Amino acid sequence: MTGPIDPVALTADLIRCPSVTPADAGAQDVLTQALERQGFTVHRFTSGEAPHGPVENLVAIRGHGAPHFAFAGHSDVVPAGEGWTAGAFEPEIRGDLLYGRGAVDMKGAIAAFIAAAGRVQDHRGTLSLLITGDEEGPAIHGTRAIIDWMDARGIRPDMVLVGEPTSDVRLGDTIKIGRRGSINAWIEVPGTQGHVAYPHLADNPMTRLVRILDRLQRWHLDDGNAWFQPSNLEVTDIEVASGATNIIPGTARARLNIRFNDEQQGAALEAEIRRIAAEEAPRATVEAMISGEAFLTEPGVLSSLVSDAIRAVTGAEAAYSTTGGTSDARFLSQIAPTVEFGLPNATMHKLDEAAAVEDLRVLADIYEAVLKSVFGKGL
Repeated sequence: MTGPIDPVALTADLIRCPSVTPADAGAQDVLTQALERQGFTVHRFTSGEAPHGPVENLVAIRGHGAPHFAFAGHSDVVPAGEGWTAGAFEPEIRGDLLYGRGAVDMKGAIAAFIAAAGRVQDHRGTLSLLITGDEEGPAIHGTRAIIDWMDARGIRPDMVLVGEPTSDVRLGDTIKIGRRGSINAWIEVPGTQGHVAYPHLADNPMTRLVRILDRLQRWHLDDGNAWFQPSNLEVTDIEVASGATNIIPGTARARLNIRFNDEQQGAALEAEIRRIAAEEAPRATVEAMISGEAFLTEPGVLSSLVSDAIRAVTGAEAAYSTTGGTSDARFLSQIAPTVEFGLPNATMHKLDEAAAVEDLRVLADIYEAVLKSVFGKGL
């Protein structure tokens, strides 16, 4: 073993890697070097082909037997965009903040994982890190491929902590114990193109598409429940490629998204969309993609471990939440109890993304406290 890992310095090293999905750009090389210094055996593999791959994935394992605790996260980031004060992939500390794409989402948390792991040596049981390069993209060849890799080798964590930026106003105020599911659907209604002055010689598909969308918008999904807000359906795009004001279009298309709670199932929602479309437009086609099902890890041992560690380190009382978008926790929750906890999320995906230097250090302290509790070393 060498000296302790500084989570701020390691975050900066990771930011220097422009790992925009699905590119790795050396990020997992940086992780491998840091993890091997902490006594981990690092397994790396690629999955998938263009255009959504190949994706770099990493599984690092230290120890053996039970309990098996896993940190999980992603080394990929969203595109930087234009307008940064300084280079998005040139980390810089200005004042109390470390700036750079991925500082918050979620290279900072990964660095904190590794810093914490370096402080908890010679533990009983197994500690692993599950790191993908395909979370911000289609998430086809990332965490799902890691799960398949583990299944083939009989590896199964008992608990998983995902380092997504869940904190709201201050570090430690929110833990995610679940997420809503997501389904996208594309509806296409065929018609017959013609002149607007001769509608009897044409067939306007917009009329039927509007009826479909009206019924979908009036569809009452549910009222939510104790842990989840109501499911909601939003139309996100309507396309009519007529190109002129005096043409009845030959085709009309729409796209929609449903964010749904654990009272719904993606397949049932898809079936209802298809039924409504068929009733209003028998020749309509529907394509659907279920990005993930809703999940809930009921408050219990894992959430208490994390909230107790937050309280011990910061004094904060964490709230349990299921709000926000999707994350790879939707896949990991299928194999083990899974919660998410990480940095404040105010600047994620924004220009001049930045994490407080002190938050990075305190996050490592919280993760260390979690590990000590898991492995019986006391808080």
